[in-house]
Amino acid sequence: MVDRKHCASVQHTEEKDEFYFIEGCHILELSNSPADSELSIARARVEPGVTTRWHRLRGIVERYVILEGEGWVEVGDLAGEAVVSGDVVIIPQGERQRIRNTGAVDLLFLALCTPRFIPASYEDLEC
Repeated sequence: MVDRKHCASVQHTEEKDEFYFIEGCHILELSNSPADSELSIARARVEPGVTTRWHRLRGIVERYVILEGEGWVEVGDLAGEAVVSGDVVIIPQGERQRIRNTGAVDLLFLALCTPRFIPASYEDLEC
């Protein structure tokens, strides 16, 4: 039996599809579909000097995979920590989080969410 939910495919994205998210960063959705509900992948871009808003994701574990730039990440009650290319940040569901770009160029990272990100899971903690 063929698993139609996970058929081979190639998904194409374009830079023009990037959008600004209220959290304080730019998002390019690479993979986020009800047909593949176990995981979503987005590229996040934080401009130099910008700190995203304190927020949390209800029911979703998130991982940041730092691609370029440097930043300062804060998760839950952990002490803040510097991050650079190659670092992975694991954010348990419901933990507060934010990241600051401490460098001179854009901070780029992948945000991998399990299960997939849906807007209803996002909670702004600075309201």
